[in-house]
Amino acid sequence: MKRLVFLMALVAMPAVAQVRIENAWARATPPGAQLAAGYLTIRNAGAADRLLAASSPAAEKVETHVSIKDGDVSRMRPVKGYDVPAKGTLTLAPGGSHLMLVNIKAPLKEGDKVPLVLRFEKAGEVKAELAVRPLGASGAEHMQHH
Repeated sequence: MKRLVFLMALVAMPAVAQVRIENAWARATPPGAQLAAGYLTIRNAGAADRLLAASSPAAEKVETHVSIKDGDVSRMRPVKGYDVPAKGTLTLAPGGSHLMLVNIKAPLKEGDKVPLVLRFEKAGEVKAELAVRPLGASGAEHMQHH
C-alpha cells in the first residue's frame, strides 16, 4: 500500500523545472554606490529559451547588459535579454554578459542574499538569490562549488 501511495505522489508532482539557476552572486558594493552587477549560470534542460527580464526588490530596476571590449576600453551596453540554448548553459560572468541592478536601495554587504526574479519566454518566472561576495571577488574562486 505504501508503494502505491508513493507512486501516486510521484504522478501528482509538478513537472521538473526546465531552467535551473546556479552560482548566482554579486560583489559587495561600496557605500554610496548606485549600481551592482549580478552574475549566474542558467542551466536549461529543455527547448531553447530566452531570458527576457529580471527584477529585484533590492533595486529600482534590473537590466540585462553585455560588456564589449573596444580596444583597451571595456564598455557596457544594455541588450534585450539573452538566448539560452536548448539543453545548454548560459553563464553571466564578470567581463561578459551580466545583470545590472540600477539604483540599489542599500549597499550590498558581503553575506547578504539578494532576491531576484528572472522572466523567461518559455519557462516563465524563476526565482533566484544572489549571494553577495567580497568587493574584489572575481567569481573564479567559487566555480568548484556546483
